[in-house]
Amino acid sequence: MASNVPLNELGEFFKKRRSELSPRTVGLPEQGGPRRVAGLRREEVARLASISTDYYTRLEQGRMQASAPVLDALARVLHLDDDQRSYLFQLAGKPVGRPRNRGRQKVQPQLQRVLDDLTVTPALVQGRRGDVLAWNSPAAALVTDFSRLPEKHRNYPRIQFTDRAMRTLYADWETSAQICVAQLRMEAAKYPEDPRLIELVGELSLRDQQFAQWWGEHRVAGRTVGTKTLNHPVVGELVLDWDTLTANTDPDQHLTVWTAAPGSPTHDRLRILASWAAEQNMAASSPVG
Repeated sequence: MASNVPLNELGEFFKKRRSELSPRTVGLPEQGGPRRVAGLRREEVARLASISTDYYTRLEQGRMQASAPVLDALARVLHLDDDQRSYLFQLAGKPVGRPRNRGRQKVQPQLQRVLDDLTVTPALVQGRRGDVLAWNSPAAALVTDFSRLPEKHRNYPRIQFTDRAMRTLYADWETSAQICVAQLRMEAAKYPEDPRLIELVGELSLRDQQFAQWWGEHRVAGRTVGTKTLNHPVVGELVLDWDTLTANTDPDQHLTVWTAAPGSPTHDRLRILASWAAEQNMAASSPVG
């Protein structure tokens, strides 16, 4: 009886993951009428994984074991990240093997719509390694014009240490930079063999002695909440609360927003900054002549 426990846990894991996904998330058309249960149906998961519904049902019920190729297909269908994939293979008693290749990330459409709707609040989306995947106009006005950077250099830790303007923008640059390094340490623990992360750490260690020192201290930090004071060259001092939201559709994408209490000087200055950014964008798009 004990040998069935892992299979039962595996089935519960499958049920939990499919309950968290919608047909639209996995590219299926929405069917009319309410669903009896949340998430994907068993037959939808089976069809996407190119296996029979009966085979998948037996897996969920803990009545049979899956092969490694089937586990890989289900990990893809259920949008598992590398940690979840490793857990899946461990439950099934299979060698984890190498994580699937991670291509270049693109911002999730839902997050892009949020950015587009935030016309006054600075916000950006970061992916793995702190790569800046998308941003809105107030964020570009607040931090830097990300569009002027080559795509491979749109990385927040890299900007933090290579753009000299950041050291005057942040009132306490050292603390902010140390947090940035600690967050990158968390990424390295999650993806220790990521070649782009290894390259980034090597580059910054050679370019900046402080980065090398802080990296060697092995401090870690997650992306959560906090308060930062910025000395902006256009609107002056900004005391901003920042918060980070993680996308359910891709846990490696994080939306960071900077806000201020209504009626505060910073709240008013953010509106001035947004108006200034709109004027700059309008002037840049106007034809010359």
